[in-house]
Amino acid sequence: MSALHSNSDEGLTKAPTFHPSLWGDFFLTYQPPTAPQHAYMKERAEVLKEEVRKIIKGTNQLPKILDLIFTLQRLGLDNHYEAEIDEHLHSVYNSGYDVKDLNLVSLRFYLLRKNGYDVPSDVFLNFKDKEGNFAFDDIRGLLSLYNAAYLRTHGEKVLDEAIIFTRSHLEAVLDSLDSTLADEVSQSLQTPLFRRVRILETRNYIPIYEKEPARNMAILEFAKLNFNLLQLLYCEELKMVTLWWKQLNVETNLSFIRDRIVEMHFWMAGACSEPKYSLSRVILTKMTAFITILDDIVDTYSTTEEGMLLAKAIYRCNEDATELLPDYMKDFYLFLLKTFDSCEDELGPNRRYRVSYLKEMIKILVRGYSQEIQWRDEHYVPETINEHLEISRLTVGAFQLACSSFVGMGDIITKEVLDWLLAYPELLKCFTTFVRLSNDIASTEREQTGGHHASTIQSYMLQHGTTMHVACEKIKELIEDSWKDMVKLYLTPTEQPKLVAQTVVDFARTGDYMYKKTDAFTFSHTIKDMVALLYVEPILF
Repeated sequence: MSALHSNSDEGLTKAPTFHPSLWGDFFLTYQPPTAPQHAYMKERAEVLKEEVRKIIKGTNQLPKILDLIFTLQRLGLDNHYEAEIDEHLHSVYNSGYDVKDLNLVSLRFYLLRKNGYDVPSDVFLNFKDKEGNFAFDDIRGLLSLYNAAYLRTHGEKVLDEAIIFTRSHLEAVLDSLDSTLADEVSQSLQTPLFRRVRILETRNYIPIYEKEPARNMAILEFAKLNFNLLQLLYCEELKMVTLWWKQLNVETNLSFIRDRIVEMHFWMAGACSEPKYSLSRVILTKMTAFITILDDIVDTYSTTEEGMLLAKAIYRCNEDATELLPDYMKDFYLFLLKTFDSCEDELGPNRRYRVSYLKEMIKILVRGYSQEIQWRDEHYVPETINEHLEISRLTVGAFQLACSSFVGMGDIITKEVLDWLLAYPELLKCFTTFVRLSNDIASTEREQTGGHHASTIQSYMLQHGTTMHVACEKIKELIEDSWKDMVKLYLTPTEQPKLVAQTVVDFARTGDYMYKKTDAFTFSHTIKDMVALLYVEPILF
């Protein structure tokens, strides 16, 4: 943390955490070119939705059922047909099938596990020979096996072996494939299908599906309209939160915090993409903004004493606590309280109680920050990675955002669900461990050049006496273990609505995307093209 005295505006401008905003006020005035056709698109989409429903109900052969569900999910249309798809999958689960067809077996396994059925993986033993190789007839079957295997849990040796085998063979033939299949294989080698952000997969897959000889024109048109309507909604939300962000900067004089509001919404749209989660996306974007500012103030701008005063004020969470703070923090703190008030108004009288959970999540974050300040000031490196994670998986912000997403959802989220989440169940521990480790791998070199506390990588090096390179490789193995843990818990029935586990996994997908190659939130130019595809460029007919 910088020892800059925060009352000095000159000092506050010195910390270069982020590069300047790529988008500025662009979305204050931007409307996609499809905006004038909004009413027509909505009406036409309703007609097509019912046409596609008839197609789903009229499909009864197992291979066609699987292909149809697979297609609808990749096109982002499955949320319109949850009852019909559930009925089909229940039938698939209870039906016999050809255990010698690798593509069929892999697709069945993938779809059933992806939708919560804990089907056994030993069916893939049928495809292994005495040498341990997998028998396959074509590349598509091999690709299906590769994607299916990533729904593995601990101890599923056949799936671990399948990933090694299929990856090796897919990499070997990649250059010889036709362009469409080569693109599919290349994307899967980079990110297996189960781990892809759903709305981004939809945006990327629609043009691919359009080139398929067996495409259904009603499904294709509905997918395009559905995406373009979502894009219009996202742009309206961005306009709303951009106005809020500008007000924040004016009222709090926090212009030294670089603008990331577009990237914040992009991240949250990846986790909660459907139209019915509009309020969740807005609340999530605001929470992300505050967590970003808190992190920058505590990590970069404030002294230790000032950081502790801010923590004390947040524990109290009332206007009287403003007197504890140095001048440069007061406006920010008051705006935080106002934003909690605005969230209560947006939620309405029956759900305003949920804002108390937002406050508790921020308090948990600040408690963790306080411990990390102590580590940094004492130059303390936790002696084991588990000791580090006890604090650091709660300070990466993933717990706060995943829990905050449910605050803006409908009546399916009860007080009991929110209490369960706040108790930090095992699913959230696995998820936040995954995000912390992914974040540290992506950002450790940059952060260790400044005054940051030691990361999990330094703790691993200390615990095991390894080099940084070896520690990073081992951390990547722990990241894979976290995915296995999440899949196992995803498949384990609980008293909570299925939506809870699905949303947490969606957050994991966005974390994987944002930290895949670098810290894309900090270096947002790396995702600029994808942001443009999601918000700026509609899909053409």
